[in-house]
Amino acid sequence: MPRHLWALACVIVLTGCASQPDGVAQTGPVIENSIGMKLVAIPAGEFQMGSVESPETLAKAYPGYDKERFTQLADEGPVHTVRITRPFYMGQHEVTVGQFKRFLAASGYTPESIADKTGGYGYNPDYVAQRSAKQDAFEGRDPKYSWHNPGFAQGDHDPVVNVTWHDAQALAQWLSQTEHRSYRLPTEAEWEYACRAGSRTRYQGGDDPASLKDTANVFDASAKNNWPDWAPFALLSSDGHPFTAPVGQFAPNAFGLHDMHGNVWEWCADWYGKY
Repeated sequence: MPRHLWALACVIVLTGCASQPDGVAQTGPVIENSIGMKLVAIPAGEFQMGSVESPETLAKAYPGYDKERFTQLADEGPVHTVRITRPFYMGQHEVTVGQFKRFLAASGYTPESIADKTGGYGYNPDYVAQRSAKQDAFEGRDPKYSWHNPGFAQGDHDPVVNVTWHDAQALAQWLSQTEHRSYRLPTEAEWEYACRAGSRTRYQGGDDPASLKDTANVFDASAKNNWPDWAPFALLSSDGHPFTAPVGQFAPNAFGLHDMHGNVWEWCADWYGKY
């Protein structure tokens, strides 16, 4: 899917608790919480955070893109060692439509884009990004779009979209109060550590973008017809999902986390639990 899909999707965390909370099942390294989110145990450790690849190297690897795009990644360096001193739990995949629906029903919370009547973003085949000021892939913000209407069909197992940072905070607070353990969003370092899962390549399957066909729902032959102006940038492979894919459809990384390179993880905070 095109990278500028959403302003934000959604995710979480937990902090130390002495006892197993009510309504939360635990089996080995995986916890399933009260709304069905599965969280995976991530070990403590250290990693090299950031990227050493120069704009010139990236321009050679991705010749179809304007080199100026790569000069804007200077803040990814310098590479430095970061130590994660305590193990934590992170969501196995994105928060789903069904899980978010359960949260809203139980808490009575109204998502921000609905409460303030500004709406979200959505797919409109008549919307042409090149004619808009932001050149976004999706139309919005517009009250007709929200978490339950992104302009394309979704089922309960698809990742929820059009969820703001404030919505994620509200979910974290509600889960904390309900389950008596502290949920929060991960830091940037925690997220990158979990995403890399011990690797130093661009993607979990290596440096070649073609490896993403097995690990991520990205902009490929399945989606390019929806954005014909960007068709030359699509991967040649087809994953069968022109929009979001049900979570957990692609191979996990070494930590057992799914969709870290695509679907909506790139627009999410991340569900993560720390002990």
